[in-house]
Amino acid sequence: MVQQSPEQVEQLVAPIALYPDALVAQILAASTYPTEIVEADRWVQQHSELKGEQLAQAVDQQSWDPSIKAITQFPSVLANMDKNLSWASALGDAYVNDQQAVLDAVQTMRKRAQQAGNLKAAPQENVVTQGQTIVIQPANPDVVYVPAYDPWLVYGSPLIAYPGWYWYPGLYAVGPGISFGIGFGLGFYAGFGWGWHHWDADWRGRHVMFDNDRYVSHSRTFFDHNHFYRGGPGFRGGSEFHGTPEFHGGPQAHGGSEFHGGAAAPAFHGSATPQAQPGTRSGAFSGFNHGGVARGFSSRGQSSFGGGFHGGGFHGGGGHR
Repeated sequence: MVQQSPEQVEQLVAPIALYPDALVAQILAASTYPTEIVEADRWVQQHSELKGEQLAQAVDQQSWDPSIKAITQFPSVLANMDKNLSWASALGDAYVNDQQAVLDAVQTMRKRAQQAGNLKAAPQENVVTQGQTIVIQPANPDVVYVPAYDPWLVYGSPLIAYPGWYWYPGLYAVGPGISFGIGFGLGFYAGFGWGWHHWDADWRGRHVMFDNDRYVSHSRTFFDHNHFYRGGPGFRGGSEFHGTPEFHGGPQAHGGSEFHGGAAAPAFHGSATPQAQPGTRSGAFSGFNHGGVARGFSSRGQSSFGGGFHGGGFHGGGGHR
């Protein structure tokens, strides 16, 4: 992974830095599972008739990471991560490789928004400064409002938008301020082990908390280059990309219809494609980070694969309907 500058990390966190702490934690964790983001968004669209407790119970039965399950409670957030998948996966890559820098950047952007007069307490949320830390919590512990804002304008001096960032109608209001839509009640999700109250951000330690412990992503999508060495237990000649549910044996990969895509999907057949290449930012999914197939998808503005990813490992996509 090419070391990212603080400015680049700030650009990555800008779209989520002003969300409530627990939602930031869920998003950072979920961003390390880009394939599950797509699968979950597709699933939510296909099951739009499910509401409340029925939806929560159906989500609980899925094999997704707890963070992905948690994000399904906020379909607009999940949809944006899917539509802007190159951004979401780059965020996941950055979080896997330097959690402290990512959490630092969130606080930096909160301070900038506060200084610009755009981040302050509201009926929907509490904004509290504790020393050098800005904490954002729902005003009502049972209802979460997702703030809507232009991430490239809300922080005062305009930011350069993340390359390939796709804005679509309804994503946020145009202008420098923050607005709130409908609130999401937490009641139906409260009884599950992945619900809202199981997540938080540890601002002192600069990492995501899950169940009062440090969250550890088990995604095989990104290398942690701080703890990775070729031939070591985390690699073993590429077998990690060969037998895991995300890439080969699971329902969303070679063994199922979703990501197979015929001969045009070599990246998910355990081929040499996922191995780290010189100069790439993430060995397994460098296509996501550099725009690649993901940008070709997100820039079309579809909320699902449609005809599938084109121009890369995700060609064909006919299994998703």
